[in-house]
Amino acid sequence: MSSTVLCRLAKTCRPTLAIYHGRNFATSSSTETNSCSTDTTTPSSNNRRTVTLIPGDGIGPEISRSVQQIFDAADVPINWEAVDVTPVKAPDGKFRIPIHAIESVTKNRIGLKGPLATPVGKGHQSLNLALRKQFNLFANVRPCYQTPYTNVDLVTIRENTEGEYSGIEHTIVPGVVQSIKLITRHASLRVCEYAFLYAKQHKREKVTVVHKANIMRLSDGLFLQCAREVAEKYPDVQFEEMYLDTVCLKMVQDPTQFDCLVMPNLYGDILSDLCAGLIGGLGLTPSGNIGENGAAIFEAVHGTAPDIAGQDKANPTALLLSAVMMLRHLQMFDKAERIERACFDTIKDGKTLTGDLGGKSKCSEYTGEICKRIKN
Repeated sequence: MSSTVLCRLAKTCRPTLAIYHGRNFATSSSTETNSCSTDTTTPSSNNRRTVTLIPGDGIGPEISRSVQQIFDAADVPINWEAVDVTPVKAPDGKFRIPIHAIESVTKNRIGLKGPLATPVGKGHQSLNLALRKQFNLFANVRPCYQTPYTNVDLVTIRENTEGEYSGIEHTIVPGVVQSIKLITRHASLRVCEYAFLYAKQHKREKVTVVHKANIMRLSDGLFLQCAREVAEKYPDVQFEEMYLDTVCLKMVQDPTQFDCLVMPNLYGDILSDLCAGLIGGLGLTPSGNIGENGAAIFEAVHGTAPDIAGQDKANPTALLLSAVMMLRHLQMFDKAERIERACFDTIKDGKTLTGDLGGKSKCSEYTGEICKRIKN
């Protein structure tokens, strides 16, 4: 596997432009000033930051420890504030995120999250969805680099707060259930604006809006119209519209034709996993959830893998590369580059890899090899 696997991660930093109804949100730029942010402190590698750590379930605690060890080896100025998000029963009988976890992320504004399991059954809410809603994390950014094809470099930007994931469902009569897809102009404009700003700041040439407005004429039609309106403000960025099914077909045929894609919630969930499959699976895929006013939670999007939990077999790469995205968000670019290079060189060397990467090494051995490369 090439050392350039995933090498140009999405770099998301603090708000640089107030571009949507006075709200502040950002992509990244190491050269631009933060003139519109309400936070006047400029992050750098010299400032220690406290980050909320949500280890997660299953293999989550193991890969979280791996990231902490690697950060220690690189002398990253991060103080971890670990919190447990095991749901607690509220007075209404529903299970919700503990208040101390909410307070931690609210205070620190930055979080790193391992995989979370949501029990299947009535009364249990998705913790991942609850976190996105609680902190208004409206854009999910996932990079996809280096596949069996050459010259692949694309990013999916997924609206993260509504769509089919709004959870609006009810039974009409026994045996007939209705699920409502919620699309608003506010959220659609916001994520499309983010996508075009991201493309411009990262010198990407094209934004593709993914939709099914031919079938869902009102909901997807509104999202598409918002994308068209935003596109008019960025004449220097190419714009194209494409149906979801067509994108999936073309993606597996030749992903090099795509650059930056923006889409509603469910489509983003499906398409970003398809892209992850092109680069070796979710175990290699970083992810960042970006909100307004500097809030962000970075996460591994793979499952909890309870079958190997506690056996030192887990692959921490996805969470580690998500943590690298977090460092770039905090403008700790030198630390991010150092850790990223050590990770890619370890993968390229091929001698100390976990089972899912084709090797026979333990998680601790893989972690140790990355730490050794960082120190050397």
